Amino acid sequence: MLVLVGLPGSGKTTVGRQLARRLSIPFVDSDHAIENRLGCSVREYFEREGEDRFRDIESDVLDDLSQNHPGVLSTGGGSVLRPENRQRLRERGRVFYLRSSPEEVFRRLRYDQNRPLLQVSDPMARLRDLFETRDPIYKEAAHYVIETNRPSVSTLVHMIIRQLEHIGELPPAQKTANVQPTNARP
Repeated sequence: MLVLVGLPGSGKTTVGRQLARRLSIPFVDSDHAIENRLGCSVREYFEREGEDRFRDIESDVLDDLSQNHPGVLSTGGGSVLRPENRQRLRERGRVFYLRSSPEEVFRRLRYDQNRPLLQVSDPMARLRDLFETRDPIYKEAAHYVIETNRPSVSTLVHMIIRQLEHIGELPPAQKTANVQPTNARP
């Protein structure tokens, strides 16, 4: 399993989808899995029940996904806040931290009304605080840090695939896709 972590808006879902497509393996976004379980949006549940209760549900879903999902897992921005989540993800998969600056994330999210933690009077200050608090936690959870600094999605996907090739851990579907049968005729 390949796991993507990082700040809200760092590109985890977009990169994750394209990475899964490129490797011909399944993709799941943990926030969508949580919404399916709850029957409402993350934002609605977050506002109604609070962050602690949301993090409980998130931990349950991440535990299930990290045991049963064979592909790419895109996580919510706060998924690594709990030590047990960091440990499970790190032990059960290869974790890539998509490291984006607060300024880059703000550029991407400035008009997004669906991010509960950014619905504040000064979202840029909030992103800087999140980055300062979470950057060391993301690094602790990750096997690899990928600096996003404005490369295209396809470039980020290529960087991850090159890292997987380098360590010899391409998922099985990708390994077999490039192998010719030994009895093949020209």
